[in-house]
Amino acid sequence: MEDDKLQFKKTVLIGIFLTIGLLVTLDLAYIYYQANFNEYAMPSFCSVSDFIDCDGVARTTESQFFGVPLAYWGIFLYSFIIMLLFVDKLKQIPFLKFLEVFKNKFHYIASLGLISFAISMILLCVSLFGIHKLCVMCALTYVIDLCIGIVAVVGIKGNFFGAVKQSWLDFVDALKPVPYRIAFIVVMICACSFLGWTYTTAKFSPALKFQREYGTFVKAKATQYGTKGNILGSDAKDAVVLEIYSDYMCPMCHACNNMLNAVVAEFENLRIEPHSMPLDTACNTYLKQEFHHGSCTMAKYAEAARMQGKFWEVNNLFFEKKPATEDEVISVLEEADYGLDMDKLKKDAHGKEVNDMLQKDIKFAVEKDQFGTPSMKMGDEFQMGVKGYPKLKEWIIKHGGKPKHKFL
Repeated sequence: MEDDKLQFKKTVLIGIFLTIGLLVTLDLAYIYYQANFNEYAMPSFCSVSDFIDCDGVARTTESQFFGVPLAYWGIFLYSFIIMLLFVDKLKQIPFLKFLEVFKNKFHYIASLGLISFAISMILLCVSLFGIHKLCVMCALTYVIDLCIGIVAVVGIKGNFFGAVKQSWLDFVDALKPVPYRIAFIVVMICACSFLGWTYTTAKFSPALKFQREYGTFVKAKATQYGTKGNILGSDAKDAVVLEIYSDYMCPMCHACNNMLNAVVAEFENLRIEPHSMPLDTACNTYLKQEFHHGSCTMAKYAEAARMQGKFWEVNNLFFEKKPATEDEVISVLEEADYGLDMDKLKKDAHGKEVNDMLQKDIKFAVEKDQFGTPSMKMGDEFQMGVKGYPKLKEWIIKHGGKPKHKFL
């Protein structure tokens, strides 16, 4: 039996770590919301580079488990450990008498700290070697999990092994009474049902939903469609026109571009007309803060390539390569060898005609309240964001598109 003094010290230390952990996960939950559900959100304080990028991590499918953001799992974990920390007092309350099943709280806390730290190390590997980004706030929770486990295991016979073993024995013992066994089954059914709903609907994970709806187009290479020239689709005067306003640094624009390259082949009378809406203060004066540095440079060179009849080759190449600086733009174009007059291209990219064309597109989009990308227009109807492929075809048919084959 641990003495009261040791238990008090452990309670205070764990309480401090839990307070910090809960505050960090609440902030991570806010960052997750801003990154995924607020298209006009400014970058968070912990997004300082391409590598140290909490926002970037939050936008990936790896930032959720069963459709629930990892930040929310963290809030649940720390809240549960707080309950365990004060379980001796809580189970004295009549309607919380069922908490009597928790007999060795520090064993459970040590086990949870160990398990969560092990999971954290897996997430760290995924972050470093899979996403190639690091969320420093997430890394802080990894350290907190380890500290909680280390403090809780002090004085426990057998250290972590003993803590995990005793936790399992207590769990098995807690399920022996029939009422508790039934209650556990009911709770598990409710939990599994909820997780099944969050996973299938992807209500809390736009990245997961996006992957399911546009995964094929995200993975596809824009250059694989072999689109050439300045016209994509029908050049007939009475063709149905789908206008797209996009930004070369926008991930969803990349998927949308691939989708439009594919869908145009399924219609007899569809033409895609591209416009630039770079979210880059270098040419977009309507922005108050930088979003996609380098997109203005690409937009100018794409328009300059249009003047040489090579728009779609260059457009698709930029979506695939995403060169951020002018030197990188020139390098990828020279490597692609599209037969462009590079001297003329450089001159045109910085010329008045290209700048006027770019500013005209930006101004029109802003006047129509299309501040985000991608944004599509057919007739007088604007659509912000990316439609699923079947819905995109339905939308085109609604505006007079004639499919080559009956696919709906």
